[in-house]
Amino acid sequence: MSQVILITGCSSGFGLLTAARLASRGHRVVATMRNLTKQQALLNELDQRNVQADILELDVTDPVSIRSVMSEIGAKYGHLDVLINNAGYGIGGFFEDLTNEEIREQMETNFFGALNVTRQALPLMRPQKKGKIINLSSVAGFTASPAFSAYNASKWALEGWSESLRHELRLFVIQVILIEPGTYKTKIFYENAKYAGRFKNEESPYFERSRFLERRVKDYVDDCYKDPEDVARCIEKVIRRRRPKFRNIPDIESQFMFTTRRILPFGLFSRLFELGLWNGFGKNKKSGE
Repeated sequence: MSQVILITGCSSGFGLLTAARLASRGHRVVATMRNLTKQQALLNELDQRNVQADILELDVTDPVSIRSVMSEIGAKYGHLDVLINNAGYGIGGFFEDLTNEEIREQMETNFFGALNVTRQALPLMRPQKKGKIINLSSVAGFTASPAFSAYNASKWALEGWSESLRHELRLFVIQVILIEPGTYKTKIFYENAKYAGRFKNEESPYFERSRFLERRVKDYVDDCYKDPEDVARCIEKVIRRRRPKFRNIPDIESQFMFTTRRILPFGLFSRLFELGLWNGFGKNKKSGE
């Protein structure tokens, strides 16, 4: 059954693939992005699949921008069936290397952005007494790592809010669902990567560890051959199911992480995590590599 679906953050990555996939399944997709000059990759993907979607400008931190999109959806379709809050980014950096402004910007997009869009989408969903709100969280929403405290905070906040909202919106038969993917080779780790202003500051007490983690993440992502469309497939299944699970983890690695995090005592889990993370640190320090 064709549904009206609004997706944020469609210029690349999961948002782009999800928009194209859902459009290819006959849904009426409203694919949005903050900067329309970056729409060509989405247009190419849609053309490759021989489908179309409405492409609109939407900045999740700008209520006026959001209101404009909701007005267009209301005028064209009269309702909204599914909202997919996908827009977001990750900033790397140890806490002392991050400024309050950098942390606030992370929260404004990843957390408050989802709140902003959801708040204005609900009037299009409530009257029909059905719908789904799908929030793109992360493995970082249930476990944390050094140098990603701002990103972790934004995803943990998103998860807590989503669980509460799930209870509230039962009144209107609107389901709230989390998607918690792990690491995939997308632009968030390359041209869209963001770092704290002091990340590469040699005077930072975390400089050596920042360099080590940057290399480790890069090597891991370069060797990551999971298909990013796994996430789009997961979202498609959630939309299709009458009663989807609240938490949905598309990749086996993250499923293992989630299970281990729940079963093991926190101290043991943390110790094993740190041993794996810092394995090899300092070995190349003398050579300057």
